[in-house]
Amino acid sequence: MNTVKTYTVEEATRKLEGYCAYQERCHKEVEQKLKEMRMIPDAVNHIIHHLLQHDFLNETRFSQAFARGKFKSKKWGKQRIIRELKFRNISAYNIKKALQEISEAEYYKTFHELAEKRVKQLDGESNLQKKRKKLAGYLFYRGWESNLVYEKVRELT
Repeated sequence: MNTVKTYTVEEATRKLEGYCAYQERCHKEVEQKLKEMRMIPDAVNHIIHHLLQHDFLNETRFSQAFARGKFKSKKWGKQRIIRELKFRNISAYNIKKALQEISEAEYYKTFHELAEKRVKQLDGESNLQKKRKKLAGYLFYRGWESNLVYEKVRELT
């Protein structure tokens, strides 16, 4: 027999405390998890309120950790970080705060290192137009600003 596990509000609260303690989460992830647990809307609100009150859930902290992590590990640019945070329904205030986690010097250094690495990978491409297009596409996908990308592409001539 295929039975679905049901949770009391208390059990779900404990489970979500662990979920949030393991790594920073945003409201959207927590709501999704509670829906998967088949919690009713009143219970969802109660649990989220509890998590906020006891600092298990903090969107400012989440967005800052997210921006730092994606920039450092995946070398994402600000545009991609902003897009991903908006997708998670993070407020403009928290997005702005998150971007302050990335130092300007580190940002430009990472951009140039990433672009140079990609240019080396494209050395086999003899068609300059294709090489430029591939470099630009790569950098745009990672969310780097168009002015930086076009400046770097122009350097290829």
